[in-house]
Parts: sequence; C-alpha cells; structure tokens
Amino acid sequence: MRARHGLQGLLRGLRRIEPAPGDIRAPEVDSELLLRVLCHEFRTPISTLTSLTRALADERRELTGPDRRAITELARDQAVHLQSLLRDAAAGIGALALAPQPEPAVALAGILREVATLVPVGRRRARATRRAGSCPVPAGRTRQVLVNLVENALRHGPPAGQIGLYATLRGSGLSILVTDEGGVDDALLAALRRSAPAVGMSGLGLWIVRQLVAADGGALRVHRLQPRGVALEVLLPIAGPVR
Repeated sequence: MRARHGLQGLLRGLRRIEPAPGDIRAPEVDSELLLRVLCHEFRTPISTLTSLTRALADERRELTGPDRRAITELARDQAVHLQSLLRDAAAGIGALALAPQPEPAVALAGILREVATLVPVGRRRARATRRAGSCPVPAGRTRQVLVNLVENALRHGPPAGQIGLYATLRGSGLSILVTDEGGVDDALLAALRRSAPAVGMSGLGLWIVRQLVAADGGALRVHRLQPRGVALEVLLPIAGPVR
C-alpha cells in the first residue's frame, strides 16, 4: 500500500496559537496559509499528471519499458497524493493538529526513476551512486520534495535547459541534487531564508519543501554552478543501513 502523503509535515508552519496547559482544544491554524498550501499542493500533482499523460500521448517520444513503468508508478502516487489532500481538506483544520505519521522507507533509486520521467529524455540527466540509490528514505515526503523541486526547475529554468537529478553519500548523510541551467537570484535566496512564507504563492513551494525536509531532520541548500546553473541540494540523515 502506498504511503499517505498528507499535509502533516507542514504543521510547524501552520500552527499559530498553542493551547494553554490543560486545554484540550486543537491549536488554531492560520486558515489563509492553509488555503495557500492546499492550492499549491493541488497544483503540483495536477501539473505532474498533465506532464505524464502528455509524455504517454506524444508519439514522437520513444518510451522504454522502464520509462512507462516509472510513469505509471508516479501517476499512481500523484493520484494517491491528491486523494490524501482532499481528505485533509474535507476533515478540516483539526486534522492538521495531529502528529506527523511515520512513513515506510523505500530505496531512493526507485523514487529517482519515477521523478526523472517528468523531464523529457533529451533534457534529463540522472545519476546516483549504488550506495546512495540503496538508501532507505521516507517514501511520500521524499517523492513530494523531489517532484516539487523538479517541477520548479521546469517552470523557472531555461525552456530547453538541462535538468539533473543526482544522489550520493556525503559525510554521514545523503545528498540529492536537483540542477537546472537557471541562476541564483534574490527571489530564490529570499525564499530559502524565510522562516514563514511570503504573502501570495511566490516562494511557497520552496517553503513547503523546507518543512518536509526538516520533518526528517534534513536541510535544503542552494549552490551556484559553473559556468552557469543552480543546484538545490536536499541533505538527509541516513535512515538505516546502506548496502
């Protein structure tokens, strides 16, 4: 059974007022921020499903058997994600006061294969070391983070630019890079430094990614690439033994 993604990893940013000691009421939630998060999180899987169905319908694009399987897996996961968002929205803000649910761990390599199918073959660069690919990662949150970052690269990078997905072990942790041929501008730096999201939708996706990564004890960093380009690096602690 696939992991339930939900919005539980975003609780720190959504909580506004903690109840007094002995008060059993759920903490209040910033309803305006909740609405923006829901709108953004609906947009990402819908955009992903649109890209995947276009890839399947494009007769000029030759898809291998593994590509088709990865597209099918990712489409199913995004549909599950939409269903969980609908459940969270229908349950109301009270559901958001629950503790984050633990997720099953899966090997990173499978998630990388799925997410890479979002990028046309001619623009795609994907590589992971054997040990990094075998690292266990939280299935739903890691997939959600990487889909958000790749969609962000497709949306803001050069239209025909290369997009990369790379993974390796770094020190005692796991490093996952999403690269594109755009630049590091003030808006990107501001989005990565904010403790709370700005008004509107601008930068909200990166704020969501930061909350999801932080829920697993990780961090999100940005690097300038030479001669051009930008890399967003997800650093995660290694959750279990690596073969």
